[in-house]
Amino acid sequence: MLAELFLLTLAVCLAVLFRWGFKTLPGERWQVIGCILGSKQEDGAWKGLNLTYYGFFNATAYLFAAVTFFVLMGSLSVPVAGTLVILTAVLATCMPASKLIAFWVERKKNTFTVAGASFAGLIAAPWIIRCVNEAMGFRMGFHAPVLSVLAAISIAYAFGEGIGRLACISFGCCYGKPLSACHPLLQRFFRGRAFIFSGKTKKIAYAHHLDNREVIPIQAVTALLITGTGLLGCYGFLKGFHFTTFAGIMVVTQVWRVLSEFLRADYRGTGRITTYQLMAVLSLVYAFLLLAFFPTTSTKLPDIKAGLLALWDPGVIIFFEIIWWTAFIHTGRSRVTGATVRLHVVGEKI
Repeated sequence: MLAELFLLTLAVCLAVLFRWGFKTLPGERWQVIGCILGSKQEDGAWKGLNLTYYGFFNATAYLFAAVTFFVLMGSLSVPVAGTLVILTAVLATCMPASKLIAFWVERKKNTFTVAGASFAGLIAAPWIIRCVNEAMGFRMGFHAPVLSVLAAISIAYAFGEGIGRLACISFGCCYGKPLSACHPLLQRFFRGRAFIFSGKTKKIAYAHHLDNREVIPIQAVTALLITGTGLLGCYGFLKGFHFTTFAGIMVVTQVWRVLSEFLRADYRGTGRITTYQLMAVLSLVYAFLLLAFFPTTSTKLPDIKAGLLALWDPGVIIFFEIIWWTAFIHTGRSRVTGATVRLHVVGEKI
C-alpha cells in the first residue's frame, strides 16, 4: 500500500507542476530568473549575466532523477556508498555529453541535448555498475544486480526528461512545428492546446520567428508521456518486474524520440533522419542486447520504505544540493542572451 500511496502522491505533484508550467512558462517573463552584474559601462549601466529558468528546471530535473534513483537503489538494499558512486559516475558521463554531442551534431557551442546525454549514460551505465560491484561490492558485501539498477536508471531518466521539458518551454527551445503547417487532424487535435510563445529573446523567436504563433506543444506531450511511463515503470519496479520495466521504458522513450523529431521545428542537424533519431534506434538495440546479456538476478521485492528512509542522512542531502547547484551552473548561465542593468535610488523610500 505504501508503494501505491507514494506513486499517487508523486503523480498528483507532477500533474500540478505540469498544469502550471504548460500554462505559464511560454510567457516572456519566465525565461530569466535573475541577473548577475558584470562590468560597468561608460554610461553608468552594467553588463549582466542572465540566469535562466532553463537552468532552474534542468537542475530540478537532475535532482528529481537523482533522488528517484537513490530511493529505488535503497529499496534494493544497495549501500549508500555504492549508490553514490554509481550515480556520480553516470552524471559525470551525462552532463558533459549533453553539450559535447550537441556541438558535434548541431555545431553550436551553447546548446545542450537530452538525447545525447541519455545515449552516453546508457552506453556507460552497465559497465559502471559492474566496476562498482567488482571494486566495492566484494569488500562491502553487496552486489547491485545490473538489470535492476538499469531499470532504476531508466525510471530516473524518464522523470528527469519529463520535468526537464519545462526548461525547454521556459527558454522557448525544442519547439514544435507551426500548427498551420500540420495535417488537419493534428490541427483539430491541438486547437486550443497549442503553445504560443512570447518574447524576442526566446529561441523560437530568434531562430525561426515563430513567436506569437500557435505551435505543437511537443514539450508538453513529451513531458506527459515520459513521466507517465516513469510512473508505470516505477510501479512495475517496486513489484519486482525489473526486466519488463527496463524494456518498456526504453521502448516508449526511444520510439517517441524518433517520432517526436518529425513534429519539431527547431534545428536538429542536417538530413531528413536526424542523428538523434539514429541514437534512439541504437539505444533501443543496445538496451535489448543488455537484456540478453544481463539476467534478472534480484529475487527480493524492493522495499520502498527502506529507500525513503535512506534519504534522511546529512551527507546524502548535501550531495543532492551539490547536484542541483552543479546542474544549475552548468545549464543556467545564458550565453545567448545578455542584459543591461541600471541601478537607481528610490527617493520616496529613503
